[in-house]
Amino acid sequence: MNNYNIRDLNLAEGGRRRMDWAAREMPVLSSLEERFRKERPFEGIRMSCCMHVTTETGNLLRTLQAGGADIVITASNPLSTQDDVAAALVSHYEIPVFAIKGEDDQTYYKNLHAALDHKPHITMDDGADLVSTIHKQRRDLLPNIIGGTEETTTGVIRLRAMAADGMLEFPVMAVNDAMTKHFFDNRYGTGQSTIDGIIRATNILLAGKTFVVAGYGWCGRGLAMRARGMGANVVVTEIDPLVALEAVMDGFRVMPMAEAAAIGDIFITVTGDLNVIDRHHFEVMKDGALIGNSGHFNCEINIPALEGLSTEKKLVRPFVESYRLSDGRIINILGEGRLINLAAAEGHPASVMDMSFANQALAAEYMIRNSGQLQNKVYNVPEAIDREIARLKLESMRVKIDVLTDEQVKYLNSWEEGT
Repeated sequence: MNNYNIRDLNLAEGGRRRMDWAAREMPVLSSLEERFRKERPFEGIRMSCCMHVTTETGNLLRTLQAGGADIVITASNPLSTQDDVAAALVSHYEIPVFAIKGEDDQTYYKNLHAALDHKPHITMDDGADLVSTIHKQRRDLLPNIIGGTEETTTGVIRLRAMAADGMLEFPVMAVNDAMTKHFFDNRYGTGQSTIDGIIRATNILLAGKTFVVAGYGWCGRGLAMRARGMGANVVVTEIDPLVALEAVMDGFRVMPMAEAAAIGDIFITVTGDLNVIDRHHFEVMKDGALIGNSGHFNCEINIPALEGLSTEKKLVRPFVESYRLSDGRIINILGEGRLINLAAAEGHPASVMDMSFANQALAAEYMIRNSGQLQNKVYNVPEAIDREIARLKLESMRVKIDVLTDEQVKYLNSWEEGT
């Protein structure tokens, strides 16, 4: 096998061991792998994946391969690849991988096109770069495509914008919006792994620091909760009055970023939008402020504006770049503004990704089973899939729940009985 682009094939054995370790925390995916191996629902199906190349993703690909899928994968972020996992996938599972940690933008897009050269029937995205590239540059692939799945909030936003403009030309399943994904992956996964990334990159004490969370969606909720648990004084910035009210009622200070910029020690963006931290924010920040991102793209931080304000830039630690402003203040950017939980740490814990990737696998199976019956729009994961994943997860945790009696079912479906 020679169709791949990775750092070092000799890293494969370490990657395989780490994949096996992660698999111990992924019982739902393991149960699907067992079923897929018998039923082969992906026989004859080519899949192109643009995802973070991590141990957990490796186990997803192994599960899909057990079901007959012919898979290639490229990275969805230049800093998120685990090079030993990339090597393990090539060496032990003969899955073509096009991903190198730290690759430049030119290599990133070259690898993305290499994954599309596979002529996929199913796309599996984390950020919608595959779907976007197909529609803009690789339209020759459209006739073969059954559908796609999307893992992250930012990607779903992009896809819904495409659908609203009438530009989406095949159906896509919004895996991100499944309850067993965003309730757990976004909240508990992002919360823990972002804190992990900040600490690994900086080795700072969070207790006593003013920690600004930009955005109080599920990722922001989890991050704010974990930062408070580490002793930080948490400030939330928001644009939605209902969500902002929830943050207030959860006990957090809420204010505009223009006010938070002057008091924050640490800033993390989790919005999926552009220039959430901008030039006028940099101009009032404290000396030594730390800025990172756990949204998908680094455009949440206006780094070009910061560079324009700076007289010097240097790497002071792995994943920490210091920008010296003309007045002498230092502002530190973590992980080039890319996903800090994957750039400096290992991403979400495997037990969380177990549910997210079970959604990916079952959404792909649903797309194939319903081929030709779906419209060119963004679909939510069917509730039956969501509930089955929750059931399997509870079962693996040895947690039992009540079941309604026939009498209770009848009562809930009746309008006649009251007080």
